[in-house]
Amino acid sequence: MSVHFEASSDTASRHHAGAGEAGSATWKASVVAELAEVVANEAVNSEYRHLVVRCSRESAAASPGQFFQLLCPQPAGEKPFLRRPMSLYGADPEKGQVEFLYKVAGAGTRGLDMLKKGDRLDIMGPLGVGFSLDPAWRNIVAVGRGAGLATLAPLAKAARRNGTGVTAILSARRPDFLVSVDLFKQQGADVITVTDSESTSGPANVERILRQLIADGRCDAFFTCGSSRLMRVQQRLALEFGLSGQIAMEQQMACGIGLCYCCVRDFNVNGEIVNRRVCWDGPVFNLMEALP
Repeated sequence: MSVHFEASSDTASRHHAGAGEAGSATWKASVVAELAEVVANEAVNSEYRHLVVRCSRESAAASPGQFFQLLCPQPAGEKPFLRRPMSLYGADPEKGQVEFLYKVAGAGTRGLDMLKKGDRLDIMGPLGVGFSLDPAWRNIVAVGRGAGLATLAPLAKAARRNGTGVTAILSARRPDFLVSVDLFKQQGADVITVTDSESTSGPANVERILRQLIADGRCDAFFTCGSSRLMRVQQRLALEFGLSGQIAMEQQMACGIGLCYCCVRDFNVNGEIVNRRVCWDGPVFNLMEALP
């Protein structure tokens, strides 16, 4: 099997959209770097914090699955150098706001934790290729764990606009670590929670739930993020039942715009190992091409 770098056809189309003959259209920015105003930065539970910022129309037009690069404040004695990639938790074009859900785990997120209402935060985005919803899909299943619960959350609103029903299977270590439950329910989704502490989050039990949803005609496609074990379960079922699927990949990043090749991962495309940049070609990819 050969190894080479490749931009998917969908990515190429996205990056070249609107690049027709000179004078045929007015150029319009789709990615901006700006100083956004902090509206709120509050704890959701003992692990996660919810950050809301007021931003430009371009940033507020972000799509589910896209991400932003945040230039985090510097805590005392620490100097986070690179921007931190943060998946979109919510976008409201009418209010001119975007939302993020983060866990304080290092120097960058400790800097975010310092932010107060009215502070300014340097954000760059929206970046990457997000989720896509086929109008023909009547029902989808979203399966997320950990940070993947934040990444999948915007799908709920997008699916409702698309007339698509959603069943969300949300996994965490304990019930008090679950996030996005209310958000999915507010958009009319059915929510199933599984946790380690209740011994319900194992792949075998999740597979049993998924098989029942498929049998009930409630799964036209899988959407997932946050767990390699659950990804493999969905890949196996997608192959068995001929279902579509998309996965948002988590990866360390540096530039966030495809220049540094820091975030390259392997993908299996028709038996050929292909290297793709998560920030540029993704972070959302075909579920069947993803490798752990």
